[in-house]
Amino acid sequence: MVVSPAHPAKAGWTFVKPSVVPGFGLTFGYTLLYLSLIVLIPIIGLFLKAAQVPLEDIVRIATAPRTLNALRVSFGASFIAALVNIVFGLIVAWVLVRYKFPGRRLMDAVVDLPFALPTAVAGIALSTLYAPKGWIGWLVSANGPLHLGWKIAYTPTGIVIALIFIGLPFVVRTVQPVLEEFEAELEEAAATLGANRWQTISMVILPRLMPAILTGFSLAFARAVGEYGSVIFIAGNLPNVSEIAPVLIVIKLEEFDQAGAAVIAGIMLVIAFVMLFVINLIQAWARRRFGDV
Repeated sequence: MVVSPAHPAKAGWTFVKPSVVPGFGLTFGYTLLYLSLIVLIPIIGLFLKAAQVPLEDIVRIATAPRTLNALRVSFGASFIAALVNIVFGLIVAWVLVRYKFPGRRLMDAVVDLPFALPTAVAGIALSTLYAPKGWIGWLVSANGPLHLGWKIAYTPTGIVIALIFIGLPFVVRTVQPVLEEFEAELEEAAATLGANRWQTISMVILPRLMPAILTGFSLAFARAVGEYGSVIFIAGNLPNVSEIAPVLIVIKLEEFDQAGAAVIAGIMLVIAFVMLFVINLIQAWARRRFGDV
């Protein structure tokens, strides 16, 4: 006997979960309008501007050594900074969630400072520390007391440090809520079954945190790729050495080369989109594999 449903499903788009709040059409329309005005139309305008450039000029600009080096520094430094932030952001989030100690609330507030500080202020602060005559820069230089001969400012290393500074809160604030909701009973059960600390971390805790970690990585990476203000103070903007793509775009605009700036911006946008799309695919796989906390 086949029983037909009392309320047959309607064709068309529906909520993933039933909702008592009406107005899907209106809210969806506002969503499309808002995204179009804020995101889609500016991006389309950028590509239309780049499309006006002859193909041979696009190839020439895209394959110029200065452009390739700027893209390499931008994406390479952003990727390294995001990886470093995963490690230290996870440690900071773990300490803030799992331990109670004097000054914990102050430390928790300090994590948000890169959100509030203007990027130029962050760049000045970092250059004060890591410039050749800065406190740390002088300490590790060839003329410093340690005689290490290290140069941090005006090198890709300085860029990575600046990107770590501005990207750390994204990882901490993404992982922290998941750790707060993590069931301590799972760790206790693993210990009861004979798992040591490393097995508990690698087989119980990290798999459950993996979606949040990947989300924090993608946010930190995306933020780092577009960073400009803090980098210009510590990078030195040396062509083919410490010049990032956003700085090169600004230089092109100052030289009234809008076509070159549009081409480089378009290339940056495509590369960033592809990398973030791949990260999102990995993140979706992690949710299916380990579950979404």
